[in-house]
Amino acid sequence: MENTGQKMRKALAAAFPYTVPILTGFLFLGMTYGIYMRSMGFSFLYPMAMSIAVFAGSAEFVVGHMLTGLFDPLGAFAMILMVNARHLFYGISMLDKYRRLGWKSLYLIYGMCDESFSINCTVAIPAGVDPGWFYFFITALNQLYWVLGATLGGLFGSLIHFNTQGLDFVMTAMFVVIFLEQWRKEKTHDSALLGIGSSALCLLVFGQDRFIIPAMALILLSLTLLRRPIEGRTTA
Repeated sequence: MENTGQKMRKALAAAFPYTVPILTGFLFLGMTYGIYMRSMGFSFLYPMAMSIAVFAGSAEFVVGHMLTGLFDPLGAFAMILMVNARHLFYGISMLDKYRRLGWKSLYLIYGMCDESFSINCTVAIPAGVDPGWFYFFITALNQLYWVLGATLGGLFGSLIHFNTQGLDFVMTAMFVVIFLEQWRKEKTHDSALLGIGSSALCLLVFGQDRFIIPAMALILLSLTLLRRPIEGRTTA
């Protein structure tokens, strides 16, 4: 019978390799965010504190700009909701996985980001590894990488001068790899094709700046209505 310490060590060892690509991306992007905040005159404490308390990369960039403007809490709420509304759909899809995990579920809900969702939603947990601790360390490691990058960028932002254009493609490349791995695992590709088709349709209708939320809603509606046929084909 394993004790809690053994479960944690085994889960950490299993989770870390999955987060290595995110380590690379988050360090660069986090440093970019820290440098951005430093360029606006903020101490390194600001990006460090926001990466701990907010932990939403795109929202943190928006908040950084808002801190230099007029006090507008309702406008800030609407903006952040629009930027991160996709997390509502992430949360719905993770209800079963995070259920009955005790206090860890609270942190998993708080710490969910695109990258942690992508891993926790699709990965096959190695045999003998506690799922709750595995999900926990995936989320905690990813947040640690972001906090570290943002803090370093805030500390040394005034000393670092390099062109960061294109670094955000690291995240895009990671999502492409995750999608391809999931495609290879599936026997049927109905849900993936449905997602691609819904996203393409919303992109044409709403444009590249406004298509994400409608696409998420359409995907959720389509998967709900077609759940039984898709599950039947998968089982067959």
